[in-house]
Amino acid sequence: MAKAKSTKYVYTWGNKKADGDGSMKALLGGKGANLAEMTRIGLPVPPGFTITTEVCTYFYAHKKTYPSVLQAQMEAGVANMEKIMGTKFGSTTGMPLLVAVRSGARDSMPGMMDTILNLGLNDQAVVALANATKNPRFAWDCYRRFIQMYGDVVLACRSAKAKITNRLKPSSKNSNTKNITATLKTPSSPPKTKPNSSSASRSSSRNALVKISRRILGTNCAALLALCSVLG
Repeated sequence: MAKAKSTKYVYTWGNKKADGDGSMKALLGGKGANLAEMTRIGLPVPPGFTITTEVCTYFYAHKKTYPSVLQAQMEAGVANMEKIMGTKFGSTTGMPLLVAVRSGARDSMPGMMDTILNLGLNDQAVVALANATKNPRFAWDCYRRFIQMYGDVVLACRSAKAKITNRLKPSSKNSNTKNITATLKTPSSPPKTKPNSSSASRSSSRNALVKISRRILGTNCAALLALCSVLG
């Protein structure tokens, strides 16, 4: 008896090849369909993959769970980006693969979509990025941005700016306020990376990708795009 073919939930693109095309907006969302089409016609689009809108439908139809084959298909999507870019997701040596995660819908929804930049950075990978670019300030600012967006979108944490703003609102008893400046401090020396930490770093980055996917796909009728971030 022939084994039933599993549903395809992840559509990749890159290197002038794409699983989807511009006609598949209902399945890939507007962004995913257009990125696939641009790749097909030869435009220099960084590689990536789209998790289809069917996953969001499945989530609500199956008591907020995900298809069992989704994890493996996402892993294959990441591997495709690694192969094209010649970098590794969560790498602790050389330039790590960084990914921008964006949500997209069948119809345009301005201001409603979530974005997370620089996925792939962690305590070890940020050191590799600093060494590869020879710019520690740039690397740590990228990491700061990832943590801020991850906290907001995935963990639903209020931003530090919002908290400070609320604390500085004048009260009826005392209208005087103080200026507070919050700065990102770049460590004078990078934290020491444990030997053979590449595997742990890659695992950390992949776990973050899974959590982001669950958060976005579980709260929007959306496709989710993981697009390679090209730094330089």
